[in-house]
Amino acid sequence: MIYDIYHKTAFKYENDVTFSHNIARLKPKNTPHQKLLSFSMEIDPEVYESREFTDMFGNTNTHMLIREPHQSLSVIGRSKVEILSATIDEHINMIKANSISYKEAIERLNKFQSADLYAKQFLFESQLIPYSSEKIKKYAYESFHEDRDLFEATQEFMERIFNDFAFVSGFSDITTPIEKIFEEKKGVCQDFAQFAISALRTIGLPAKYMSGYIETLPAKGEKKLFGADASHAWFSVYIPNAGWIEFDPTNNIIPREQHILLGSGRDYHDISPLKGVVFSSGNSELSVMVDVRKSESEIVQMMSQSQSQSQQ
Repeated sequence: MIYDIYHKTAFKYENDVTFSHNIARLKPKNTPHQKLLSFSMEIDPEVYESREFTDMFGNTNTHMLIREPHQSLSVIGRSKVEILSATIDEHINMIKANSISYKEAIERLNKFQSADLYAKQFLFESQLIPYSSEKIKKYAYESFHEDRDLFEATQEFMERIFNDFAFVSGFSDITTPIEKIFEEKKGVCQDFAQFAISALRTIGLPAKYMSGYIETLPAKGEKKLFGADASHAWFSVYIPNAGWIEFDPTNNIIPREQHILLGSGRDYHDISPLKGVVFSSGNSELSVMVDVRKSESEIVQMMSQSQSQSQQ
């Protein structure tokens, strides 16, 4: 599956910005399951200097320095990404085959194993994801029994979040406390991901915040509007002896070919699309536009395969 992705982040400032430093994270990752075919970035106004670097989580960052006075900033990322469905299915099957019990996982993580070192940094609290309360721990333990297979337990935990929480846009923002999301049982994808991560870390399991895109399809008979998509968030849990495996509680699915990974980290702050420091006064207004769709060549190929199957 090949996708074309358009992601525009823009700021409008009340007064002139005379100087600004910004970090953009709009370049999707190359992974064993995802191949970045092309990427370009458009920045307005023109940057004085820019530099690309990879952070400790493997995300591509672009540092931009703008010196000319401006009242708006626009950063557009255009990507073409291929999702390797076969390798994803192989990975999921491998995780299932090598998964261990929750008790075995905790015992191993409490000891030194060089293979677990990278994962252990995702055991701790982060700026946006603190450890959970006793009520949330109790909620998590309903799925994570000592002798239960860790993959099966996490899958059930994801399903319970999907069934127990309502998707309500506008109720929260990225700073809404985990406890409030749990009490109200509502939020959006980033809330469900951060709630799950907080609960998993609290019961001793490493968990990552995954950020990217998911293709949305229009209602039958309607044409998809440009910019109708949005960024998406889900989580990944580490199973010792097996590896990392992703879960999407918003849609109650294990991500496959419909999820495009932009980057990952401890929480949203590690992979926010654009952040920076500006010299100015007054307020600013943020707008985001995202479009995700199968590439034209992919659509032609799918139509050709469909016609071939119908003729058979």
